Amino acid sequence: MTNHERLPPEVRDWLVTCGWSPERDIGALADALIRIRLDDAEQHGIALPPTPGAVRVLRNYGELRLSHPTDRRCAWIMNPTFGYDGDARAISELACGLGTELFPVGYESLEYGIILIDRSDRFFALHHTGGYYLGADEADAFSRFLTGTHAEDAEDFFV
Repeated sequence: MTNHERLPPEVRDWLVTCGWSPERDIGALADALIRIRLDDAEQHGIALPPTPGAVRVLRNYGELRLSHPTDRRCAWIMNPTFGYDGDARAISELACGLGTELFPVGYESLEYGIILIDRSDRFFALHHTGGYYLGADEADAFSRFLTGTHAEDAEDFFV
C-alpha cells in the first residue's frame, strides 16, 4: 500500500482541494528545491542530508499551499527553501536530540515554523519556541493539522 493510499478520506479530499492528486510528482523541481536547501546549509558549514521521506513528500506535495479549511491564513507551505539565519544549525541540534536526521519540507504560514521529516517519516516543527512533534507520518501529521490537535514537545521524543 502506498503512502497516499493510507490517507484518511477527509485528508485526501482536503489535499485535492489544495491542488494535490495521487499521481502528482514534481520530480526535477523537487530535486532543485532540495539542492537549494542543501547549498544553503553547506554555506553555514552544516550537512542536512535529505531523508527518503522528505524527498518523497516534496515530490508529492512540493510547491503546494495546504491551507486549513476553516482558516485560509493558516497553511503549510510545502517548500524546503524557506529558512532563517542559523536554522540549519538549529535543525541539526534538534536532529541530534532526536537521534536521527531531519530535513525541511516546508513551513507554516502564521508563525513560520519549519516543517521537518526524520528518517522514520515522522513530522516535526522547528518553531522559535522550540521543537515540536507533528505526527508519525504524513497521514497523521495532516490529520492533526486539520483537527487542530496540539503539537507535542519534541523533547518527549529525544533519545
